[in-house]
Amino acid sequence: MWKGDNIEGAMSHDLVVILGGPMSVNELGKFPYLAEEKSFIKRAIEADKPLLGICLGSQLIASALGAEVYPGKKELGWYPLRLTEEGKKDIALSEFPVSFDVFQWHGETFDLPENAILLASSERHKNQAFRIGKSYALQFHFEVMWDMILDWSKGVPEIRDMITRIKDEKLEELNSKAEIFFDRWLEIVGI
Repeated sequence: MWKGDNIEGAMSHDLVVILGGPMSVNELGKFPYLAEEKSFIKRAIEADKPLLGICLGSQLIASALGAEVYPGKKELGWYPLRLTEEGKKDIALSEFPVSFDVFQWHGETFDLPENAILLASSERHKNQAFRIGKSYALQFHFEVMWDMILDWSKGVPEIRDMITRIKDEKLEELNSKAEIFFDRWLEIVGI
């Protein structure tokens, strides 16, 4: 979108993945394409097009569905996530323990959109994951790889040191959970 690509072609795809970025969904003056992206997200969900939003992507889904997105407590690094009762029963998350560590890199949070099902929370933010139809919104990063973590943590030495100390055990565990989640989501959407 930021390169000027036309998003309408995405409606012809079987599913859409919306990733993150350093901007806020509320910076429409600085990033005017966000308005078009939110409009697309709303239309896609109304058409039952499966979406997966990660970090900023989850905030865009929440905002497109009328929920507020606002500054929250920063989460940079590894944090425990707790599944809700609905999350424990959710097909994509049901194999996961009730609590497990995920990688977070955000400073904003969101209210839960109307008709969304809350799947996971953290100590700092109640709304960490939700589902609406076949679409999922994840505030945290299942998709993260080591080179991404190093790039994001440049200029934040205290975070980088902490992340580096626990890198191998946490990242391997997260990648294993990511594979389960993504496989299950693709089963849900029929791919």
